[in-house]
Parts: sequence; C-alpha cells; structure tokens
Amino acid sequence: MPGPILRPVSVTTQPIQVNLVYVYLASLVAATSGLLFGFDIAVINGALLFLKQQFALSELQTEFAASSLLVGCVVGAACGGGWSDRLGRKKVLIFCAVLFALSSIGAALPRNLTEFVMARVAGGVAIGMASLLAPLYIAEVAPAHMRGRLVSLNQMAIVTGILLAYLVNWMLSSMGAEAWRWMFAVAAIPSLFFLLALFFVPESPRWLCEKGRDEEAHRVLAKVSGRAQADIELAAIRAAIQEESGTLSELFAPGYRRALVLAIGLAILQQWTGVNTVLFYGSVILKEQVGGHSQSAAIGANVFIGLVNCLSTIVALWLIDKLGRRPLLMFSAGGMVIAHAGLALAFLQTPPNATVVMALMILCTASFAVGLGPGVWVVLSEIFPTRIRGRAMSIATVALWVACVILTFTYLSIASALGPTGAFLIYGGMCVLTIWVVARFTPETKGHTLEEIEKLWRPE
Repeated sequence: MPGPILRPVSVTTQPIQVNLVYVYLASLVAATSGLLFGFDIAVINGALLFLKQQFALSELQTEFAASSLLVGCVVGAACGGGWSDRLGRKKVLIFCAVLFALSSIGAALPRNLTEFVMARVAGGVAIGMASLLAPLYIAEVAPAHMRGRLVSLNQMAIVTGILLAYLVNWMLSSMGAEAWRWMFAVAAIPSLFFLLALFFVPESPRWLCEKGRDEEAHRVLAKVSGRAQADIELAAIRAAIQEESGTLSELFAPGYRRALVLAIGLAILQQWTGVNTVLFYGSVILKEQVGGHSQSAAIGANVFIGLVNCLSTIVALWLIDKLGRRPLLMFSAGGMVIAHAGLALAFLQTPPNATVVMALMILCTASFAVGLGPGVWVVLSEIFPTRIRGRAMSIATVALWVACVILTFTYLSIASALGPTGAFLIYGGMCVLTIWVVARFTPETKGHTLEEIEKLWRPE
C-alpha cells in the first residue's frame, strides 16, 4: 500500500512540563462550542417527527427543515476564518456564543416553517464558525505531544452534545405536539455558560505573535509549558511567520496547494461516508423505513446510538496520539464500509429486521466516532501555516458543510428513488474512496509541532 507523498520530519521527543490545568481549561471552554454544535445538529432528529405533523411538511419540506441549519453552517464557515485572522479566535468565539443563545430561542418560537428556517440558519452560522475555530484554537494553544488528544476533546464535546440532544428529545417527547419547542429552547442554557467561560481563557498565542503582540503570546506559552519552553516555541513561531506571506494566494503555491486539496478532500469525504443519515434521520429511518416503532420508541433508540457515539469518541481520544491519525482514519472508514454494506443487505428484506438495522446503525456510528469524526478535524487544524490557518480552515470547513448539506438534503430523495439499499451502497463506496485517499496522500502528523508540519508542505 503506498505511503503518503510527503517526507517525514523528526519528532520532538524532549519531555516538557505542561500546566495541565491551564491547558485543559482553555481547551474545554473552546470545546463547549462543540457541545452546542452537537446539540443543535442532532436535536432535529427527534423534533422532526413533531415538526412534520405540526406544519404538515412534505418530504421536500422535511429535507429543507433538516438541512436549513447546514446552510447557515456554510455561511459561518466561510466568514469565520477571515474574521478570526483579523479579530482573533477568542472574539469570534464570543460572537458565536451570543448567536447560539439567540438562535436556540428563535427556533423554539416560530409560527411557520419560514420563521423556523430563519432561526436555524442563524444557529448554523454559529456552528459553522465554531466548527473551524474550536479545533483551530485548541491546536494553537496545545503542546505538540498533546495536540491530537486535546483537539479531539472538541469532537468529544460534539458527540456529548448529540447524546444530550437525544436524551432531551426522549425526555420531552411525551409533552405532546409542542414538545419540539422545548427541545430547541434548552440549548440557551449551555450557550450562556459558554459565553461567560470565554472571558476566562487566553487568546491564541500564535495569533498574538502573528499580530506582533509577542509579550502577550509569551505569557500564554509560559503558562502552558514554562518560560524556557515558551522561549523556544516563540522563536519557532516567529521564524515560521517570517517565511509566510500571509496572503490567501499562498495556499495555491506549490506545496500548500497539496495541503489545501487534501483538506478539502478529507472534509468532503468525512460527510459523504454517510454517518449523518443516522444522526439526522435515525428516528425517521426506524419509524417510517423500518416500521413498528412509536415516536417515543424511535427517539429513545437514538439515545443508545448517541451513547455508543460518546464511548467510541473516548476511545479515539486515547488512541489518536498513540496510534496516529492515519491508522485511525483508515480503520474508521473500513468499519463504515462493513456497516453500510450490511444496511444495504438488510433493506433488501421487507420489512427489514429492526434489530439488525439498529445494530448496523450502531456499528456505523461507532466506526465514524473512533476515527473519521475527530481525526479529520485534527488534521484540518494542523496542516496550514499560522498566518492563513483561519482562512484555510474556512475553505476546508465550507467544503465540509456544503457536503453535509448535499448529504442531508438528498438522503430521503435518494432512498425514495433507489431505496435505502441504493443509498447505503453509495455511502459505502465513499468509505472505500476515503481509505485510498488517507493511505495515498495523508501524512502522519502525530507528535510534530505545527511549525514542523508546516515544513512538510514546503517545496525543496
């Protein structure tokens, strides 16, 4: 099997004393945006059953209601990187927290589908910004030997938010036709906590250095790993910044162009492997395509899927800095190939076996969570130069959310045209393609500093 096209560099092995409390505090606060991200994308899973009834939605309108949040995600991802490069990571995250709170209340109060879609688009803008800024911020604060684990905290927060949404949906599902309003309103509480907590974390030291605020950057780095190590890291950051033009055109220069193409490819494939058919439409699949489930039972089944999602992400947190990014990504995609092939076979039966479908949905979710879920975000946060990291992450994250919109907006239509079997065979093919892209083009970044990784892409 061919290896990555990029040459390796030596890994820093000297032990470093790290202020774990400080690093984890900053990382956990940033990752709280991931919890809101996860809650907002997953809450639609249970609420959709009530929305369809309340607003008498057609199949096309149902897809529109489910994917409207993702349209906002595209807008937020497009704007967030440039704003963060100009204003700082922390200020834009504060704006996201405010928007999270307002949109959750707005989604709980609509009188028609149009008002609901407007509120969800606003929430999507917050998610789009936070989805690129949280891993970027954590990567820029974290020591190299902990970066994979700490960036993966964001994915852990996302899947915790998904599980929380499933639990809330299940607990509120017995409240009647208006239960969906409370499902959305609950998110205002963690949004306010996130807003307050952001005032107690530092700005990214790499962004501060890029803006010429070296003393502030040194103070943050010294709190992370001591003054001596801060001197070394600050010198490396300065040297890397001096060699960067800081213009978007730098992304299309030889070397960095490969990084951009790889990032966009991984971002798209992460979505087109099809996990969101389970996360967004799980209740619809169990109630309408499998049958034999009440609304409450279908929503409750997703709680177990969310729990498996969380536990598998914990495994990923433990493994990603031990095994590396590449092995986990390939193992993850391989597991999803098996799950999708099994689902394709299961839906050849009429009716499909509910236990088999549920087991394969769990396998699909667990496989994604142990590798592709956190791994792609880790790689995206690592491979670009400091001056343009925000804008580069924007491009990759926009690609990710556009892919997610396409997936979410087309699943019910594809399943209607080709049957669920046809849909799951398509997603399985995307998983096979993902294995090839990772094996052929993706370098191993485990243990390297961001400045070392940047050198991987520079032409000789």
